[in-house]
Amino acid sequence: MTDTAERTSQPTDAVEAVTEWLKESWDPDLTVAQWWERLGLSGWAAPGLPANAYGKGLNRNDSVAVQNAIAEFGALGAPGGLGLLLAAPTIAAHGTQEQIDLYVRDIVTGQKAWCQLFSEPGAGSDLAGLQSRAVKDGEEWIVTGQKVWTSGGQISDLGMLIARTDPDVPKHQGITYFGIDMHQNGVEIRPLVEMTGHAMFNEVFMEEAVVPDSALIGGLNNGWAVANTTLMNERAGLGSGGGHAAASAATPGTVVNDLSKRAGDFVSDGGGSPRRRSGGGGGMFGASYKLLVELAKGNGKINDPTVRQDLMKLHTLNELGRFNSLRAKAAKAIGQDVPGLPNISKLSMSEIVRQQRDIGLSIIGPYGTLHGYKPGDQNALNEATGNPFTAMVTGMALFAQAPPIYGGTDQVQRNIIGERVLGLPKETNQDKTAAFKDLPKNT
Repeated sequence: MTDTAERTSQPTDAVEAVTEWLKESWDPDLTVAQWWERLGLSGWAAPGLPANAYGKGLNRNDSVAVQNAIAEFGALGAPGGLGLLLAAPTIAAHGTQEQIDLYVRDIVTGQKAWCQLFSEPGAGSDLAGLQSRAVKDGEEWIVTGQKVWTSGGQISDLGMLIARTDPDVPKHQGITYFGIDMHQNGVEIRPLVEMTGHAMFNEVFMEEAVVPDSALIGGLNNGWAVANTTLMNERAGLGSGGGHAAASAATPGTVVNDLSKRAGDFVSDGGGSPRRRSGGGGGMFGASYKLLVELAKGNGKINDPTVRQDLMKLHTLNELGRFNSLRAKAAKAIGQDVPGLPNISKLSMSEIVRQQRDIGLSIIGPYGTLHGYKPGDQNALNEATGNPFTAMVTGMALFAQAPPIYGGTDQVQRNIIGERVLGLPKETNQDKTAAFKDLPKNT
């Protein structure tokens, strides 16, 4: 099969600029902390952020091109995770300059890792129904409540917290957005082991946890507007065509202890020299497509017409995500946007992971019923099947059920598109008029 995803594109000015900077600045013998400080303060760790927030004000498409250029050069990429993907752009949009200098600087230099404390057991799809509360006590807020599905909570230093600060107003109006210290006695984190065998998500229990008033972001009771900025960045970043800001070879923050390690040890060739540009890009979805093509070749399935057709469908979905990113870039260049595009991208990502799941399982056949839940199990599975990609395929298949749920379910995305983009009528309720305390609660 001809891999039409392999293509050569003209480098943008941003790619040329970051490549020249890397030639002068990349040193594999620096520690991760030293390299990330150099990268972050240069503006190249998060070039999509504005200049006053340690960025360069680039659009999303050019920012993804910069990420790819750093990887293709052979340097360690920016500190990933939800800090760079969600917290930094939210604080840049709603925080004071003092908060930007305090929080965003530590994000782009990898000093602190962040998690997202939004969903609750009774307020997942209905996020505004959250019941975690924050009560003012002098210059501090005392927080009590429970969060769930907190990605990376066990390795985070700080959390993006939304909590109810006024139950006497309609539910969307009484929410406030905070940055909370995860390393305090009032915060308990319990990992949730998934059917993949991993524990990406966590439950977080807060019992009289303390947040300083200075950590209130975007204004008292304005948390719903601030949270929507986070959600829009989440849907755009996690959706097809959104890049791979959530991934990183080294882990930021103080918990994993990668900061003191040699930066060059986190790149494939040891960081000694630049790598040849491969062209194409495509982020994590494009990489998965190429892996599946190679898997089909290695398993003698590349000439199966059904597999070939499914691979081309996957390639087409990836291309649509890329073109949607270009549409957003073109609209932004003339001061406009494409209504609902982040939600469409999120839906497209869900379809892509399901397509990857089905293709992978069809290629490996009966071996797809087996899975190694621990590293030792995975090694035994690879040895038994003689296929080193079996564990990867089954892990991808099991995980495919998660993306259509996290970051806002597919059903929520369709509701948003229907109501806010197409103008369809909303369901009748009292959410906008009744005080939160008077609304019926999930039990």
